[in-house]
Amino acid sequence: MTTVFAIANQKGGVGKTTSSVNLAASLAATRKKVLLVDIDPQGNATSGAGVDKHEPEYTILDVLLGEADMADAVVITPEESGFDLVAANGDLTAAEVQLLQLDSKEYRLRDALVGIRDRYDYIIIDCPPSLNMLTVNSLAAADSVIVPIQCEYYALEGLTSLMNTIEKIRSVLNPKLHIGGLLRTMYDPRNSLSNDVSNQLISHFGDKVYRTIIPRNVRLAEAPSHGAPVITYDPKSRGAVSYLALAGEILRREQAVASTAPSQQPPETP
Repeated sequence: MTTVFAIANQKGGVGKTTSSVNLAASLAATRKKVLLVDIDPQGNATSGAGVDKHEPEYTILDVLLGEADMADAVVITPEESGFDLVAANGDLTAAEVQLLQLDSKEYRLRDALVGIRDRYDYIIIDCPPSLNMLTVNSLAAADSVIVPIQCEYYALEGLTSLMNTIEKIRSVLNPKLHIGGLLRTMYDPRNSLSNDVSNQLISHFGDKVYRTIIPRNVRLAEAPSHGAPVITYDPKSRGAVSYLALAGEILRREQAVASTAPSQQPPETP
């Protein structure tokens, strides 16, 4: 069964795109079939995955406007990355206005994924760092939201706003949407503020906070400039090990949920 994750935070600079690319690569390393959908006009997930933003014939913009099927927009990332990609570039900026003029404008991404959803174990959507029609489309299409959070002063304030947004999307557009987990990123344990914010997150959200912590790591910061996930750029780095650990934690959580779900088989007749 396919799980669609939206990687979202209305605050920029929290490691959202870094988490999208590296989680996709880490899940692929566990032999899962993964599709990364870049729906951020900056296109950083596209270039960070090793794909030229302007090279694909079709991008997510063409898909959202109904000018191409999602299957036609899928491109293969370099073999060592191991996942498929739907690219984005600056042309996507125009989609905000164009989408407002279309029918079912909030569901364009959800509907486009229907035809290929069953090809993948995981679909990861890299959202823009703002609440706009692209983000609404992402949340309407997702099963679960992963929220990267930098443990700093404004993190909790921004998180409250995001939680309110997710609740509104759930009540109006997507009843199945839920918080998959809160991911602490760019974490420095030597910083007392980081530790304080981390403790507050755990106090408020409990097991919604992933146990895995993504540290500040030079190799993790360098990898995008080489067009590669960190697990291929430097697989022994702390950043690579952390994202592989996150993938493992996500898989274990899903297995635990599946094992406690009621059986779908009909009861035996006497």
